[in-house]
Amino acid sequence: MELKPYLIARQKEVDRALDRFLPKASTPPATIHKAMRYSLFAGGKRLRPILCLAAAEACGGKINAALPLACAIECIHTYSLVHDDLPSMDNDDLRRGRATCHKVFGDGIAILAGDALLTIAFEISRPKAAASTARSCATSMKTRPRRS
Repeated sequence: MELKPYLIARQKEVDRALDRFLPKASTPPATIHKAMRYSLFAGGKRLRPILCLAAAEACGGKINAALPLACAIECIHTYSLVHDDLPSMDNDDLRRGRATCHKVFGDGIAILAGDALLTIAFEISRPKAAASTARSCATSMKTRPRRS
């Protein structure tokens, strides 16, 4: 496969998956979710998640299995950009030719949106098996007698 069509195809795949993983803009608290989506879907080549997918392919892995981690990587990257643009850091007005998150939504919402992107990255990348194990452990901890 040629590189350019590969990158375009994977970029679209990552964008579709990110759209599924992130809360809809109308989901409360809507302002934070709008800010998260504004920053995450502001354009960009998605090279980091594409490299994650390519590494999975190179090792014989399945794209669908690597997609959550690839999306988590993009959320972490976007979080770092949102926070880097803040007045207390670089104080950038534009990112990828658009007004930065804090210019559109204010400093407080930009901080919360960035933090939410970082947090959701952990949720997205969490394997289902690990979640099931964690639930089992939590349940067994509740039923154990407490030591005095």
